[in-house]
Amino acid sequence: MPAVLGLNFHHDTSACLIVDGRIYAAEEERWSGIKHHRSTRSHLLTTPTHALAWCLEAAGITPDDIDEVWTPAMRPTPPAGAWASTERAELAALLPARLGDRLQLLSHHTAHVLAGYLLSGQEHAAGLVIDAGGSALGADIASSRERITGYDLRPDRIDRVHQAQPRISPGHHGPERAHPSLGHLYRNLALRTIPPGDEPEGSMMALAAYGDPDRHYKELRDLVVLGEQGGIHVAAPWGTYDTTTPLHLDGIDWTPARAADQPFALRADLAAAAQRVFSEAVVHIARHLRHLTAADTLVFSGGCALNSHLNGTLAERSGFDRLYVAPAPHDAGTAVGAALFAWNYVLRQPFLPTPEDADWGPRPGPLPVGALPAGYRVLPHLGERLAPMVAELLADHRVVGWAQGGLEFGPRALGHRSILAHPGRAETRDRLNSLKRRATYRPFAPVALAEEADTWFKGAGDPFMNRVVNVRRCRADQLPAITHHDDTARLQTVGRHHTGLRPLLEEFHRLTGLPVLLNTSLNFKGTPILRTAAQAAHAAVELGLDALAVDDTLVLAPHLPIPTTETETDQP
Repeated sequence: MPAVLGLNFHHDTSACLIVDGRIYAAEEERWSGIKHHRSTRSHLLTTPTHALAWCLEAAGITPDDIDEVWTPAMRPTPPAGAWASTERAELAALLPARLGDRLQLLSHHTAHVLAGYLLSGQEHAAGLVIDAGGSALGADIASSRERITGYDLRPDRIDRVHQAQPRISPGHHGPERAHPSLGHLYRNLALRTIPPGDEPEGSMMALAAYGDPDRHYKELRDLVVLGEQGGIHVAAPWGTYDTTTPLHLDGIDWTPARAADQPFALRADLAAAAQRVFSEAVVHIARHLRHLTAADTLVFSGGCALNSHLNGTLAERSGFDRLYVAPAPHDAGTAVGAALFAWNYVLRQPFLPTPEDADWGPRPGPLPVGALPAGYRVLPHLGERLAPMVAELLADHRVVGWAQGGLEFGPRALGHRSILAHPGRAETRDRLNSLKRRATYRPFAPVALAEEADTWFKGAGDPFMNRVVNVRRCRADQLPAITHHDDTARLQTVGRHHTGLRPLLEEFHRLTGLPVLLNTSLNFKGTPILRTAAQAAHAAVELGLDALAVDDTLVLAPHLPIPTTETETDQP
């Protein structure tokens, strides 16, 4: 029974265990309640204690049963080199001896790209990883890190064929480096555009739909030089994390502290220009990789691959026939990539099937006694009757919490810990934005039956909600709750093997003629997706949801009548 373990000790702390070809994976934030599970001091390491313990328990094995343990490197290069042995010792000390003794390191970007490639089902692919920064590129080059990395990927080879490097020029106190981090560039512009309290990058992507990209395009385009052979140069200091330097535009000094002072229209114009410049730079690199590798498929990963609008642009303009975005392209996914590396390249096990779902985490468990206040009604043991009953509620424009099956791995609710609603009324979108205290311009995502999606959307969807497509104009009036200002939507498609949503979508389609639901995460603002039935019940009450479905139990809010064919039970 081969078993391998992948771990990520940095922000988005996570664990991934593969046993006999089955993935068990979870993020530590789902236990700690701290989104991204990051330390307030970025250099501190964190251990996926609860996630690892759950993986072992769920697989029914002990640390002694694990053959390989791998993790991505991320620490700054220490003086005098020796970075690999220093970091390995630090990380190994955080684990039980039986795991720490076996711990080995691979590069951060390699873990990112393998989290996509080794699940893509493709023999040959180009790989592209773009984020703020990954592993150090050399034992004696402390300030040179992975920022943009390209790969030629095959079952017997991981070939790094493209690497962005800092531009070094004379400075007042010696050499100065301008780092080519598109991840930092996008975040720096987002911090100057989105007021504090809203997630910067995702909010700026949504805001861009309301703006005129031409207004500030030239000024932002001047910050990024697109060179030969996919080269990228980002003007200093925008390629490093910077929260102080003002961005001078139209007589305004744009700073994070003043983002809330700027009018909506001006912020939208800046967001639109930032999204265009960012997308053009990534397409420039991707086209170079297409020429370099002659691959038909591009595998995209890293934090920048969470930009679903960019992914839609890449699918259309990169020159590749296929785009595969890793199921979890953010840093938590590096644990998956590390485990897959050990599974395929070290143990030489067969490739795993391409997943249609990422339900790799724990089930919600039963509703505990006392989880709901007086007045809530509980219908237990519904079995196959649950989906038709919830579909009726949704058809009646009720908002329903949905906690079913294994917890999603990754930052997006994929139909296991979701809030679901009818997509046919704009008022539903407004109600949900109010309940979740989101900016009113942010859209909600649709989830659709895969075989019906082409009738409603133009462009290939994605099982992991990683890509923006266009809502067909003839259908937009029927889907106002999920159609964004620019007629786009971040579409999740549900195939026949999805364990959480398929029966419900089929029932809703039968009742309404719509194979589409609004799907958003079951959580509170600023918190991770919720893990347990007790947390789901608390959220249903605090958010004012109309109903909650947990496994085969349906909870109804006091204002809803009990279906005439059902009998309530005492609330647990």
